[in-house]
Amino acid sequence: MEAAVKEEISVEDEAVDKNIFRDCNKIAFYRRQKQWLSKKSTYQALLDSVTTDEDSTRFQIINEASKVPLLAEIYGIEGNIFRLKINEETPLKPRFEVPDVLTSKPSTVRLISCSGDTGSLILADGKGDLKCHITANPFKVDLVSEEEVVISINSLGQLYFEHLQILHKQRAAKENEEETSVDTSQENQEDLGLWEEKFGKFVDIKANGPSSIGLDFSLHGFEHLYGIPQHAESHQLKNTGDGDAYRLYNLDVYGYQIYDKMGIYGSVPYLLAHKLGRTIGIFWLNASETLVEINTEPAVEYTLTQMGPVAAKQKVRSRTHVHWMSESGIIDVFLLTGPTPSDVFKQYSHLTDIGEK
Repeated sequence: MEAAVKEEISVEDEAVDKNIFRDCNKIAFYRRQKQWLSKKSTYQALLDSVTTDEDSTRFQIINEASKVPLLAEIYGIEGNIFRLKINEETPLKPRFEVPDVLTSKPSTVRLISCSGDTGSLILADGKGDLKCHITANPFKVDLVSEEEVVISINSLGQLYFEHLQILHKQRAAKENEEETSVDTSQENQEDLGLWEEKFGKFVDIKANGPSSIGLDFSLHGFEHLYGIPQHAESHQLKNTGDGDAYRLYNLDVYGYQIYDKMGIYGSVPYLLAHKLGRTIGIFWLNASETLVEINTEPAVEYTLTQMGPVAAKQKVRSRTHVHWMSESGIIDVFLLTGPTPSDVFKQYSHLTDIGEK
């Protein structure tokens, strides 16, 4: 009997053509942020500008190159939650802030200013279990629990904030002003999508120029990360390489590929990290297109023994860096400090009403 010849059919042959969707390298704000961060320009917190009230602690942040001030606000929220907001101090017009997601205005707890050395500020909640260590230059925030650093913000210096601008043609007609931090030659403007961005037949006109934001978070001792749905990927989030970030962008994709980081039906900018003894969450409140890069690396620590530093015992403690980049809006992020998985879920539902009905 003649053996039947079977034609092999690959699932990938029926998958959607990815060329009709943008990947990282076709997204202008991703290219701009990568170019800018390669220059290693840093931000500095101006601690002499600190003001406090019942709800928050506020201070200015300024970039050494652009010299345009930002306003940072830190809130303590009931249930072991910290909130960080960063916006332009005097924007050309109000920047978009996401409505209708938080159930109501979060109930705040007053943060107490503790003593810090010159160039730093320490804020503690009423119980003193959680503290925010703010370093002025370069700007960095460490979230400390029981004398252990849990999360570091901007430890890699990836804070990025594009300021709204007057249309460049109008600006050129005015008196000479300081040049912006991004190269504004005609060729570079088109490549970086500063005022106009094209993809296929679509054209995005930016009346006030680019307005993307970005910030990095270092999670100490964590290597198991989950969340930021929706992607047809493994449950545990994977490390990303250049041009291979997780994309948060709502798309109705028929025949999507599996084990791929492209965005599909929904997007929730909520990430969980877990290790022995603690679970934490990051809720990045931004509705615009968002890219998330993840990189886990071992961090070597040394523990001194009774025999002195020569016989120091080496301990490897992993650390994961999470870099968020969004096309527009402001930086508005909630740090859910757990410490248990159940606590983190309660903290998130307290903010968004998910699961509380």
